[in-house]
Amino acid sequence: MPSIKAALSKPFAKYIAKRIKKWSSNPVETQQKVFDNLVSEANHTAFGKDHNFSSISSFKEFQNNVPIRDYEELKPYVERVVAGEEDILWKGKPIYFAKTSGTTSGAKYIPITKESMPTHIEAARNAILLYINETGNAKFVDGKMIFLQGSPILEEKNGIKLGRLSGIVAHYVPKYLQKNRLPSLETNCIDDWETKVEAIVDETINEDMSIISGIPSWVQMYFEKLIEKSGKNVGDLFKNFNLFIFGGVNYEPYRAKFENLIGRKVDSIELYPASEGFFAFQDKQDEKGMLLHLNSGIFYEFVEAEHFFEENSKRITIADVKLDVNYVMIISTTAGLWAYNIGDTVQFTSLKPYRVIVSGRIKHFISAFGEHVIGKEVEQALKEATENTSISVNEFTVAPQINPEEGLPYHEWLIEFENEPENEAELLEALETSLKKQNSYYLDLIDGKVLRPLKITKIKKDGFQSYMKSIGKLGGQNKIPRLSNDRKIADSLHQLNLTK
Repeated sequence: MPSIKAALSKPFAKYIAKRIKKWSSNPVETQQKVFDNLVSEANHTAFGKDHNFSSISSFKEFQNNVPIRDYEELKPYVERVVAGEEDILWKGKPIYFAKTSGTTSGAKYIPITKESMPTHIEAARNAILLYINETGNAKFVDGKMIFLQGSPILEEKNGIKLGRLSGIVAHYVPKYLQKNRLPSLETNCIDDWETKVEAIVDETINEDMSIISGIPSWVQMYFEKLIEKSGKNVGDLFKNFNLFIFGGVNYEPYRAKFENLIGRKVDSIELYPASEGFFAFQDKQDEKGMLLHLNSGIFYEFVEAEHFFEENSKRITIADVKLDVNYVMIISTTAGLWAYNIGDTVQFTSLKPYRVIVSGRIKHFISAFGEHVIGKEVEQALKEATENTSISVNEFTVAPQINPEEGLPYHEWLIEFENEPENEAELLEALETSLKKQNSYYLDLIDGKVLRPLKITKIKKDGFQSYMKSIGKLGGQNKIPRLSNDRKIADSLHQLNLTK
């Protein structure tokens, strides 16, 4: 017999699904409203005055007045906000700063405003509601839920609270879910990731877990420790566990491993959250890609990744995007980010409605010889090469080897196997075939004898975790880049003696 909570969730889910269908069916008009509102609301801010927002009435004028910037280029404005000034990037002051790791200058402070905060919460809620509406399955709302996330302890800077996005969001869990939610506040506040996971295992091992959520690599660590302690697979331990919610990385490289750890298939929902905004979630179980949020105070622009570093590269709106093109996603938001490059590349899998997959990072690629291999391509190659085999992969990354001791340069695949290949030559050939099929530049370089075929380097068990620990990035929202155009990670794995 379903609880009142489960019964009430179904009509509410139906109502939300109708609202989402309304704006997703009118994408261009929806984005135009968002654009007009953003420019109007920020008219009197320092940024708005500096960029003549009062004279902007079209997207073309916005393009002419507001160049694309990344965090480093927007930093002078952000520093004024951090110093406590008002009306700089957005009206008033932000209510939070989401603190993230910067690549070049230490911590980044991403503003979250009273207008942008609700969109983070609603998106996560709506992802679950659309799943309920599609499947009719609502019984999991009565079970226990776990969200592997950062510490909810927040610092303060000039009167504005700051912390990891997942820690900030932890303060907004609805009251009707609080008693179902694990781990406890005390456990969630533990800083050391390994200690925290051990405590989470102790708290959850005897509970009726129905939803588990987090970045796959860290959830995998949690699952392995559960199995080690209980001697049971996760599906037998949590008989009502039937929904896995994840974001941050592509789940496909982990799927086979997860099904093995769980002992059965479970439904999953992919999310696309970031400190800068909650951009998309999976709205259909049988459709590829995630529904892009066009009605959440975010105006989107896209630049073809192939031309992104060219001067005056073309910026387009949602109206002009095409399927399967690799785009750099540019956002303007109610948090005061303007023509902001978050660093992600996306590809559209559907235009009615607009659905995307994250294809990689504009800075995470290999083009040491002009091949421009991207994250999506190496993930797809690994998926194709291990399908219908017993091979299982825990983690991997790819790097160029430009100056080998002998022979031609090559791409080095550093892979931590759970189940190693019986025939490594077959795996190599399958990876190579898939990459050449996906990337004509790579094919030409192999055929032209500029590169030799890829090489696999095996990484010891938990080697990637040891590497992340060595750089102080174990756990939380930290993840291994799928590929790099340098050898920083690859060389570290070798130097730390983490290769077999």
